[in-house]
Amino acid sequence: MARVALYSGTFDPMTNGHLDVIRQGVALFDRVVVAIGVHPGKAPWLSFDERAETIRLSCAAGGFGAAVEVASFDGLVVEAARAVGAAAILRGLRDGSDFDYEMQMAGMNGTLAPDIRTVFLPASPGLRHISGTLVRQIAALGGDVSAFAPAASVDALKRAIARRESKKP
Repeated sequence: MARVALYSGTFDPMTNGHLDVIRQGVALFDRVVVAIGVHPGKAPWLSFDERAETIRLSCAAGGFGAAVEVASFDGLVVEAARAVGAAAILRGLRDGSDFDYEMQMAGMNGTLAPDIRTVFLPASPGLRHISGTLVRQIAALGGDVSAFAPAASVDALKRAIARRESKKP
């Protein structure tokens, strides 16, 4: 039986930090399902299809695309994990504040689904400073984000910024 893990997030955009967690997850599990959260109350810069495509292209470029599947979810992450047969939920940790938040989430998820484990994966040292929010902010101000995100994400962000600019009066 294949060992499956779920890695959830908004991935708006996918960053090199996200890619690092996926790379580590693929080393531990037979299959990693990257679950993109789709929530009506959020207004992501990138559409679900754009986010899914950046994940697929980035994982293929990294050489581990065959072990990665992309899905969407709009409810509890433990329910998404159950739906794909995942035994574990992957969570990346950049620093102590991530750890505090993720420990709370792991506790809640563990109560909701005791059969699904949370696996914490530390960010590689050179990637700990990267966040999707900061990548979006830098890109919006015209900065080069290629050091922080895979090429597919950089291209998708450029298209998103052009769309946003075209809607300005």
